[in-house]
Amino acid sequence: MAGKLEAFAKKHGIEYFLFNFTDLRGVQRSKLVPASAAPGMEKDGAGFAGFAAYLDMTPAHPDMFAVPDTASVMQLPWKKEVAWVAGDLVMDGASVEQAPRVVLKRVLDAALKQGFRVKTGVEAEYHLIDPEGTDISDPRDIDPKPCYDQSALMRRYDVVAEICDGMQALGWGPYQNDHEDANGQFEMNWEYDDALVTADRHAFFKFMVKSIAEKHGLRATFMPKPFLHLTGNGCHMHVSAWDKAGKKNLFLDKKDELGISGVAYNFLGGVLRHAEGLCALTNPTVNSYKRINAPVTASGATWSPNVISWSGNNRTHMVRTPDLGRFEFRLADGAANPYLLQAAYIAAGLDGIANKTDPGKRSDIDMYADGHKVRAKRLPLYLIDALRAFDRNKVLKAGLGDEFSAAYMKIKMDEWNDYSRHLTQWERDNTLDT
Repeated sequence: MAGKLEAFAKKHGIEYFLFNFTDLRGVQRSKLVPASAAPGMEKDGAGFAGFAAYLDMTPAHPDMFAVPDTASVMQLPWKKEVAWVAGDLVMDGASVEQAPRVVLKRVLDAALKQGFRVKTGVEAEYHLIDPEGTDISDPRDIDPKPCYDQSALMRRYDVVAEICDGMQALGWGPYQNDHEDANGQFEMNWEYDDALVTADRHAFFKFMVKSIAEKHGLRATFMPKPFLHLTGNGCHMHVSAWDKAGKKNLFLDKKDELGISGVAYNFLGGVLRHAEGLCALTNPTVNSYKRINAPVTASGATWSPNVISWSGNNRTHMVRTPDLGRFEFRLADGAANPYLLQAAYIAAGLDGIANKTDPGKRSDIDMYADGHKVRAKRLPLYLIDALRAFDRNKVLKAGLGDEFSAAYMKIKMDEWNDYSRHLTQWERDNTLDT
């Protein structure tokens, strides 16, 4: 009997499979496997050396294998003879507990045991820039308030439409594409789904956007703050929890003013309680903190949170309630690992449910204009602050797994230390003569 990858290859004319995994820094790693060899690797996976990726391993570690999750297989819309399939890492017959996709699956299993099937959607913003990365790609995109700019959007129609066509071909249910708040910035939305499905699609989306941009002679970046004077790239996440069958939204209560149930408020309470530690995963780079702690941008607002707060349908807060039965978490940025983004929020929310955490009273003020008038805890100012907050957070570390947490801290502290050894031009300009 033919395996699932063999059947997929025959049906869709696939010549090669990308056996894929995502490492701790969000880098996607793959091996290009001929379709003729894929059936033999369907059970045991493609072999990798863990030390060669951003994982806490050494050259002495044995081979690790990316075992394909055949439910995730996707044909590349821009190169139809190739298919991508997400893999779960295995070493010596056991799951690699620090692997981001494995972490997410473990968190989702914990949620399911508590009776929750988590569904999510993401809004992944990106910039289209020149190949050298020095400026946006459209010299005519200069309006101070470029959000929804029809002309600027249509000047990039060929790129945006090809990406959207790809999502439609894959069955994601894309429903809108727009020019975002920064010059050269775009956002594309597709339907929400089970959290693991959304994470796989998010990972593939980043790969697809970059590949199609390159095809058109451009470069796409999800960098949180590629240009200091422009709005940065966020990655808002919409979350709801359903019953095990996925039929009843357990976050929905139509009798509530905002349409939110008690268990949903507890989930929110967990996210707010753990927000500082969450930043280490939702905002995982040095550059991330130039977005969430940014001064006013050219458009007049950063659209990024800088304090821990929640509201109704009010975009100036870290969390808003845009509709009945769901939250929009606005903290994360484009550098977030698609799998750790989901795992972190859900782990924090599950702790809130378990402890019936009260999120406190919502705030309806314009946090950008009047935030200085209220007492609200600020988000971390730098990556090192977020990493230390995560390292102190025993609940998050336990929820995500001790092996993962130790590996993640090691990889990210190495990254911070590497950054700290870098001498900036600002330091030379301002302290050379001290």
